[in-house]
Amino acid sequence: MAEHPLRKRFPVQGHALGPALGPALLAGGLLMGCGSQNPSAHVHTLQGAGASFPAPIYQHWFSDLAAHKNIQVNYQSVGSGAGVRQLIANTVDFAATDTPVSSNDRQAIGRGVVEIPLTAGAIAIAYHLPGCQLKLSQGQLAGIFLGTIHNYKELGCSNQAITVVHRSDGSGTTYNFTHSLSAFSKAWNQGPGFGKSVQWPTGIGAKGNEGIAATVSQLKGGLGYVESSYVRGNLQAAAIANRAGHYAKPEAHAAEMALASIAMTANLTGSEPNPAVGYPIVSFTWGLFYQRGNGAKQQALQKTVAYILSDAAQAQAPGLGYISLPQPVLKQARQALSTIQP
Repeated sequence: MAEHPLRKRFPVQGHALGPALGPALLAGGLLMGCGSQNPSAHVHTLQGAGASFPAPIYQHWFSDLAAHKNIQVNYQSVGSGAGVRQLIANTVDFAATDTPVSSNDRQAIGRGVVEIPLTAGAIAIAYHLPGCQLKLSQGQLAGIFLGTIHNYKELGCSNQAITVVHRSDGSGTTYNFTHSLSAFSKAWNQGPGFGKSVQWPTGIGAKGNEGIAATVSQLKGGLGYVESSYVRGNLQAAAIANRAGHYAKPEAHAAEMALASIAMTANLTGSEPNPAVGYPIVSFTWGLFYQRGNGAKQQALQKTVAYILSDAAQAQAPGLGYISLPQPVLKQARQALSTIQP
């Protein structure tokens, strides 16, 4: 696999993105960008928290903002659930989530909330077993996480026990992954079901996409679900069957095909847990911004989101393991940006 641009820009040690980024992120937040080309200019500081799914591309964008726009963003990769809770508690300037805000959470955010899609990606099934080219039907994928498939030899690979690794924290990635499992499998739908947290029938827990990638990479036979940019080093991504029965890996073209089949609602949310085309487990990820009460930080928020939604920033997504927002979605997102008030 080609060297990832994030690895070049932010050198890491170890064999996966997770081990290097994980400790800093999980310790309570990673400073996304430090410094400015114009030291005498006033630097605006924003605090954000939430989804680990988009954390690597946020790191890239926020570093660009610090270098060129005099905006420093401190982002905590703590999971979608924790990010929404911090937004409700008014302890951050914005949050990030991989799932739409629930009606209860929306009511709890006293200053109103604007949901804006910022990027999109595929949820990969990452595994650690050299020499195995894993292709999974939807039933087989559900069987692994239900604990009814225990060994790679049941899947056409060598005799090696499967160690499932799942999220231990409330997570939008978990919501989207289990939403797909519920669409793939009646047994899963009637059992664990879907949500930001579920009762896992098998496996061990790890915090964040970073934690799952790190844990799977350290366990021969490990297997877990992560945003596709975290698949590196000794990790591989399985090919998964879509609704039409065609197998695809979480590569840009296949993920773009699936995303294009998602119908967005008026408030810019939408999902398709089992698309008939492309790679079948994809998701948008959203920034959550207060609709009002932003005060002096409103301009910095506007500039930050405007940069992320720019053609230049969106064009960087494929090279960083993400998917550029479709033009119709970008148009709506840019319109939504104007509703963030002081």
